[in-house]
Amino acid sequence: MTTNISVLILTYNEELHIERCIKSLLHITSNIFIVDSFSNDKTVAICESLGAKVYMRKWKNYADQFQWGLDNCPIETEWVMRMDADEYIELDLINELPAALGNTDSSVNGFYIRRKYFFLGKWIKKGAVYPLNLLRIWRNGQGRIENRWMDEHIVLDCAQSTNQLVGHIVDDNLNTTKWWTEKHNAYADREMIDILDKKYHLFTHDNAIAQESGSQAKIKRVIKEKFYNQLPVFVRPLLYFLYRYFIRLGFLDGLRGFAFHFFQGYWYRSLVDLRVYEAEKLIKNAADNQERIGILQAFTGLKLL
Repeated sequence: MTTNISVLILTYNEELHIERCIKSLLHITSNIFIVDSFSNDKTVAICESLGAKVYMRKWKNYADQFQWGLDNCPIETEWVMRMDADEYIELDLINELPAALGNTDSSVNGFYIRRKYFFLGKWIKKGAVYPLNLLRIWRNGQGRIENRWMDEHIVLDCAQSTNQLVGHIVDDNLNTTKWWTEKHNAYADREMIDILDKKYHLFTHDNAIAQESGSQAKIKRVIKEKFYNQLPVFVRPLLYFLYRYFIRLGFLDGLRGFAFHFFQGYWYRSLVDLRVYEAEKLIKNAADNQERIGILQAFTGLKLL
């Protein structure tokens, strides 16, 4: 076990996943911090029974909650790691981390980790889903999370170097597809806000990842904002699905792969467009941004200020 890394996890009613997540992490550290949004199931009890330190805070959005955890949890280790409650780390990463963190050069201040995404128990390997390389480990005090409503990434404060790890994080949510569609319905509101924010400059826009040099997250952000979002609404989801399913060989993922690529690549992106179309009709004639934000707040039920 390596003890120079702490892990930060956000939770709300994650009794289905959190034990699996924490038990995988206990192979590399006992420094596990949970920021819980007042769960009403067994989440907190499970976390505490496994030795994790739990802090309670009301939810606003992911970026706000995670940054609060970085700023307020007593993290004293050299390295910090970001995990989601429905994720776990595989044996290859467990075996790789002690040497990687212990022997790395002082100029390295972050590590990218490959993520496997599972849908209905199947690893989705095609359709531009894998490999997804995410900055998940960074030196304590040298990273923060982007202040965005959707698609937030960890960004490094110092322009040093990063390394790519071979091992994997697995994202395998065990909830039903009903839960999955409801989650993506909520995501659509958050992504709609980011799109309209970019167009109307509603909030201070945090796009710090644009300063990175060639990361996968930066490239995807640029393509999304400079190309995809400039295409006509409702046309772009169809083009994106066809790209993922045929050009990027998503059809090789089988029946469950079709369900995933169709719903996540076409249905969800169409839902985002529908929310953008509907919301923009309400705000485009507003007198100022304060009024626009108020309209969006009423429209989504989210606390935007």
